Amino acid sequence: MQRTRVLIIDDNRLMREGLSALLKAQPDLQVVGAVADLAAALRQVPEVTPHVVLVDAGLGSCDGCRCVEQIRESAPVARVIVMDLLPAPEEVVAYVKAGAKGFIMKDATVEDLVGTVRSVARGSDVIPAVLTGTLLSHIAQDAVVHQRPAAADGVRMTKREQEVMQLITEGMDNRAIAQRLGVAGDTVKSHVRNILEKLTLHSRLAIAAHSREGDAARRKPSG
Repeated sequence: MQRTRVLIIDDNRLMREGLSALLKAQPDLQVVGAVADLAAALRQVPEVTPHVVLVDAGLGSCDGCRCVEQIRESAPVARVIVMDLLPAPEEVVAYVKAGAKGFIMKDATVEDLVGTVRSVARGSDVIPAVLTGTLLSHIAQDAVVHQRPAAADGVRMTKREQEVMQLITEGMDNRAIAQRLGVAGDTVKSHVRNILEKLTLHSRLAIAAHSREGDAARRKPSG
């Protein structure tokens, strides 16, 4: 089994070394680098080709969103997870737009950390539950309403696609959705891909926001 290659960027040596030790203890994860700044990370990326990059939002040498953008430019296949204490919802939206695929709070448990790395590596977008409600409302207003065509409102979804959208909105990853629906994981991936194409969206977060936005519109009283 191919291990997930993880690159860590954190200017706090204790945090950097601690994260490395925790992730190295997992048989399916491989820490391929742990550096203090973006410049060092960009030098290593071509050599270590990480699947996942953990980025400290508080890097003193670089704006967090710009840091995410530069990593994505240097390693398009890498998926970026931002680490922070408690980012404001608008900051999380900015990170999503910059290309971040996951967030982990610095007070998270080891299980949450490892689970987030694994989920993001598998293709899921992960945000802490404490941010979900507010974040999705911001994304619905910011990233979805302003970026998808109005014609998407009239797109027809199959019953199964509607079920998958609802479960994504509830925060489930592909594996959990497959178990709930009693289908193969590849089948769920196919449904997610179809949904993204039909709605001209680019991430699971945007699917969830679109679904929430639609629910809110249906509940809004007319007149």
